[in-house]
Amino acid sequence: MRLTALAQAAARWHDPGVPTAVPAADERELQRYLRRVGDRWPLERALLGGARVADLHGAGAQRERGSEWVVVLVSPHFDGVPWLERVHQAGSLWDAGEMGATADVHCYTPAEFTRKVAVLPAVRDAAAAGIDLLA
Repeated sequence: MRLTALAQAAARWHDPGVPTAVPAADERELQRYLRRVGDRWPLERALLGGARVADLHGAGAQRERGSEWVVVLVSPHFDGVPWLERVHQAGSLWDAGEMGATADVHCYTPAEFTRKVAVLPAVRDAAAAGIDLLA
C-alpha cells in the first residue's frame, strides 16, 4: 500500500514504541463506532488518544489528566461540512456508556489535520502516541 503525503507526515509524529491496542471490549465498541462514522464519511485516518491511552503505556501518572478519550477522525469527505456540524454528528455517535467516558472528538479534512497537529496538543498527542484505529 502506497503511503500518501499525509500518512508519511503522520508517521513522523507516531512513536512506534507505544502500544497499538486497547482492551478487547473497548476494541469492539471502537470498531462499531468507526462503522457508524464511516457510514456517513469514509475515513482516511482514525486516531485514539487521551488519558486512557496514555495509561496503557504508563504516561498517565506523568501528566495532567485531560480528556479520557480523544478521537481524531480524518476524511476528505468532511470538506464542505461545517466543522461544528461534523463534530456534533460524530460525537453523537460515540457511546459513552460502553466506553466509560465521553470523547473529545476532532473531525478534520487531511489538510486541516496537518495544520491542527502543529497547533493543538490533543491532536499532536494522538498523532504521536495514540492508537491508529484503522491499522
